[in-house]
Amino acid sequence: MTAVALKRSWALDLDNKTLYQLLELRVQVFVVEQACPYPELDGRDLLVETRHFWLEQDGRAVCSLRLLEEHETGSTSFRIGRLCTAAPARGQGHATRLLRAALAEVGEAPCRIKAQTYLVDMYAQHGFTPEGEEFVEDGIPHVPMWRGGGAARVAGGGAARVAGELAEPDPSSSGR
Repeated sequence: MTAVALKRSWALDLDNKTLYQLLELRVQVFVVEQACPYPELDGRDLLVETRHFWLEQDGRAVCSLRLLEEHETGSTSFRIGRLCTAAPARGQGHATRLLRAALAEVGEAPCRIKAQTYLVDMYAQHGFTPEGEEFVEDGIPHVPMWRGGGAARVAGGGAARVAGELAEPDPSSSGR
């Protein structure tokens, strides 16, 4: 097995093969494994300010994350979503590695996610706090979460989907 390489690209710089692999991985995890038919092609993957992060091993994407940049209130904020890991690559800390890379780019700017409920503790290790009540989307319980940018705003929509692996605990935090 070869090393796992961290990759990042602006949406418009993605080549067709890579975009196909990222979408294929997301469909495998969210639609097939979670038995959750939903509109994966939502039009946001190719927006000018969208960034894609993925881990590649042996020429294949094994973990991916989408980072959306938003300007709804006149200031820049972000939305993380579509974080998933291929079944054979789980349990190796890949989700944590991608999340840390994306959050390094976000910096202190506000960032939202709609976390699958079973992953709330993992996101809390990275500074996210719940900003509303649990809700069901596409048959899966989620919790809206917020990080950075001062006090949490009113809970709002989002396009995040998270699945695939529980991250390894962050050594700088206690417990999960």
